[in-house]
Amino acid sequence: MPLQHELADYEISADPHRLDLDVIHAFLTEESYWSQGIPRSTVARAIANSLCFGVYQDAAQVGFARIVTDKSTFALLADVFILEAHRGKGLSKRLMRSVVEHEDLQGLRRFLLLTSDAHGLYSQFGFEPLGNPSRFMEILRPDIYRAR
Repeated sequence: MPLQHELADYEISADPHRLDLDVIHAFLTEESYWSQGIPRSTVARAIANSLCFGVYQDAAQVGFARIVTDKSTFALLADVFILEAHRGKGLSKRLMRSVVEHEDLQGLRRFLLLTSDAHGLYSQFGFEPLGNPSRFMEILRPDIYRAR
């Protein structure tokens, strides 16, 4: 029962006006393995052009997920995190449930993500390894945010 009470202290919202760019940028640039050093202006532009979800305890943002989508056929899940002090409470599952159940993400033909370490989480929500990875191509610039 304490877990339910603890989760009741948190809220998930897709309201872009509630997002805290300072929290998001700090995590992405300092703590993530995928975008260390990313410029604040790049994060702001990415958020402005994506469907974003924030996880909040009171007014403080403690988690985030960003979805690049046309809201009809395709989506890419990116930049998912829960701040370390709030992990282990089921918030990532609650965040993912909010994402996959969001009205703008229903009926998509393809929903992708890239992860190095959270396959167990995402598989609970229907994500699987690529069925035919040879069909996918990419331009990858892994060091694009490193000192310019």
